[in-house]
Amino acid sequence: MRGYLASSIGATCAAVLTLPLAIPAAVAGTGVRGPSASAAVPGSTQSFPLVPFTRAAGVVVEAGLTPQAVRSFSLVGVVWDDPGTEIHGHVEVRTRARGTHQWSEWQELETHHRGHGPDPGTAEGRSSRARGATAPLWVGDSDGVAVRVSTEGDDAGTTRSPALPNGLRVELVDPGVDSKAGAPGPTAHAAAPQPSNGGAPDTAAGAGSNAFGRDAGRASLNESPAPSPSPEGQEPQRPQGAAKEPSDAAEEAADPAQGTANPAEETPNPTKGTANPAQETANPAKETASPADTAGPAKEATHTAPRPKIVTRSGWGADETLREAGFVYTDSVKVAFVHHTASGNNYTCAEAPSVIRSIYRYHVVSNGWRDIGYNFLVDKCGTIYEGRAGGVDKPVLGAHTLGFNSGSMGIAVIGTYSGNTKPPAQTLDGVGALTAWKLGLYGMDPRGTTYLVSGGGNLYPKGQKARLNVLSGHRDGYATDCPGAQLYGKLSTIRSTAARLQGR
Repeated sequence: MRGYLASSIGATCAAVLTLPLAIPAAVAGTGVRGPSASAAVPGSTQSFPLVPFTRAAGVVVEAGLTPQAVRSFSLVGVVWDDPGTEIHGHVEVRTRARGTHQWSEWQELETHHRGHGPDPGTAEGRSSRARGATAPLWVGDSDGVAVRVSTEGDDAGTTRSPALPNGLRVELVDPGVDSKAGAPGPTAHAAAPQPSNGGAPDTAAGAGSNAFGRDAGRASLNESPAPSPSPEGQEPQRPQGAAKEPSDAAEEAADPAQGTANPAEETPNPTKGTANPAQETANPAKETASPADTAGPAKEATHTAPRPKIVTRSGWGADETLREAGFVYTDSVKVAFVHHTASGNNYTCAEAPSVIRSIYRYHVVSNGWRDIGYNFLVDKCGTIYEGRAGGVDKPVLGAHTLGFNSGSMGIAVIGTYSGNTKPPAQTLDGVGALTAWKLGLYGMDPRGTTYLVSGGGNLYPKGQKARLNVLSGHRDGYATDCPGAQLYGKLSTIRSTAARLQGR
């Protein structure tokens, strides 16, 4: 299929995307969700509708976005209205490094991403805000974008895939700069490959004069306006639809995700090398659950492991006004599902907090979830980060493995491991240390098996009792390539490391 796309799209689509495209007047001026002027609310999301292309013999591109000059962003993804549908085809993007004329080659987004998300029967899964989405792609600091969506069919159009889903749009995420945590924003950019068509996209990307350029309006498609700056000493205004109740302040004071790290209580991770400068460790003594929380580790756990060093949400600069207030818990943690983010490997370890802030914003603002989907994330240097809020030692209900979020936790390795890239040894050590500690709290042997009841998915129908490895890959619970063949093949190594750390 890739060879076919190269021959059928490579020559024709380059011309298509460099010619001016008539944009419906109703669309002009939409797309930019403005950034907050407050340092406490970093980042922004720009959203642009994808426009249908005229289908002709030899051209299989059906929708896209001609090259646009936009405000700075570092992560890109494509979303659509119905989370229950999928794109049967290919979604590709090109981006321009900020302040240059250098465009990347076409890069493909993972479209089979539906297995990541909340279970269908949950309030989060039923939310009207939920959207279908590709995996996001980290592209570094960029200020130009082009998109093409192709369906699987022949040149004559006699064999056609199902129609593309409604409401296709590209989401461009700026992670912002978190001055409090010292985490970098979109300032570093790896060298982008030279474009194969000689940089043609610049012919259609002006310096802001385009209807979708820098001067585009601030109309929102699916997000309320960003909180406006507040007078010093006052609470920043929350977005519409996420208003704070008077009790929220007390609740947030007890939010374990908001706790300040206590350096004296940091537990060194024997499997890790140099610590990340932005790294913090949650203070167990300060992780006080909300009054309604009664969930906790298994009292009978006998094989425990040292708690590894974990960067808190505060440590990676989470904007806590984005997520829904409060927490949701499951009964226990019986299975750890390992994922990859499929966001590419073109990031440095110093950029990892920015990547996580971008994924967080993409999950909440673009996908419509209540918080970031993963319970934990691990970067290529083996640094462990807290994901969904609610307490790192609590059974927080995530949105990572469709059908099996209940009774499990999701650990995402930041990167793409479906090709030839192998996960670094320090990453495997980080996942091993994390699973040894967290599964040990609930009395689970990482080398064992257990049962979970499916909440509904494409591999196990709703209500089916599935026997799973205690330490599983995403593909064990849902028919997907995640966590990629290279990472999936290392799960036995992770199990052995975790069992050893538990003293088994």
